[in-house]
Amino acid sequence: MIKKNINKVSVVGTGYVGSTTAYTLMLNGLFSELVLIDINTIKAKGEAMDLNHGLPFAKPVKIYQGTYEDSKDSDLIIIAAGANQKAGETRIDLVHKNTAIFREIVSQLVKYNSPENSLLLIVTNPVDILTYVTWKISGFPINRVLGSGTVLDTARFKYLIGQHVGVDARNVHGYILGEHGDTELPAWSLTTIAGMPMDVYCSTCKSCNGHQNREQIFNEVKNAAYEIIDAKGATYYAVALAVERIVEAIMRDEHSILTVSSILQGQYGLSDVALSVPTIVDRNGVNSVLEVPLTEEEQRLLEYSAKSLKEIVKGLDI
Repeated sequence: MIKKNINKVSVVGTGYVGSTTAYTLMLNGLFSELVLIDINTIKAKGEAMDLNHGLPFAKPVKIYQGTYEDSKDSDLIIIAAGANQKAGETRIDLVHKNTAIFREIVSQLVKYNSPENSLLLIVTNPVDILTYVTWKISGFPINRVLGSGTVLDTARFKYLIGQHVGVDARNVHGYILGEHGDTELPAWSLTTIAGMPMDVYCSTCKSCNGHQNREQIFNEVKNAAYEIIDAKGATYYAVALAVERIVEAIMRDEHSILTVSSILQGQYGLSDVALSVPTIVDRNGVNSVLEVPLTEEEQRLLEYSAKSLKEIVKGLDI
């Protein structure tokens, strides 16, 4: 049953990503209540105070630091808590630390929130594995647990292509699929500009040097987080905007197609794994996973990404 009004969101974790996400949610005006939860209660309280002082410039919303009990009856819970990725670390390096943290967080959240009324949106890395872990621990239906996946990677992909060919990134359409991490893949066969396949557009714009440029663009997408972390210690602006886009699709029941991380059940010949493929997102979370046509090579790379994630999950105590 779909609720008529969605009013309450809880953000667990008020580090760089969680606090910046809370800021974007305050600005979008979709909620009447925003709860900030963190093991560091003083930090969460400070973030709430700072946000509240900006309310004269935003739409009214009740923002406060709370406990897991204060999350009760949240329409949406965003989990951004966990150990941060450090310079030289891969997202997968975080898996054991953050799985242990999630075991505690999720067990607390399900005490006060029901699968009938609440959605769980995972942002913490490694996001695909933690989306799967959350689904297993929570007992929530598959459609009501999703991760931010490669929504950000896809945005980076569109931006870099737009920069390369000299067009507005909003007129570039394409996807990064698979893991939000080192085994992700670009779906070049589905990439279009002005409705034209990439190959056709590039033959007219004269900006591209074939697959050499494509490889460079994809490597910049895949390695962007590492470069940003080396430069400033963390990534948070763009990921918060990506989360806000997912939240908007949910809150407004948009049926938007986004590359969120969700549990596959046979799509693309894959099952019992969370990764990112084009997915219709609405007020119930994952409406449906789309099986878009891939080339043989893209399908092979997607299967490899899924296999890599499943191997890691096998070593977890869930």
